Amino acid sequence: MKHRLLTGLAAGALAFSLLPLTATAAEAAPARYKNCTALNKAYAHGVAKKGAKDRVRGKTRPVTTFRVDTALYTANRHLDGDADGVACEKR
Repeated sequence: MKHRLLTGLAAGALAFSLLPLTATAAEAAPARYKNCTALNKAYAHGVAKKGAKDRVRGKTRPVTTFRVDTALYTANRHLDGDADGVACEKR
């Protein structure tokens, strides 16, 4: 009788200990946006990987107010048209 109780407790503890790992992994996944309009609704000035600088032409001043988040940038690098490490940069 004690053996069944311990087995049940052990199985329950194992299932409970695995539950937070699954929830944490889902929460940690960065959002992937379809286009810059959708991304800019959440991040008004765009997102960038660490160390990135906005590439500009002429006398235009670079955007520096973007969100720096390498994982988020990586998930949305398809939106970085000029490949400067900043996706959907906008003033």
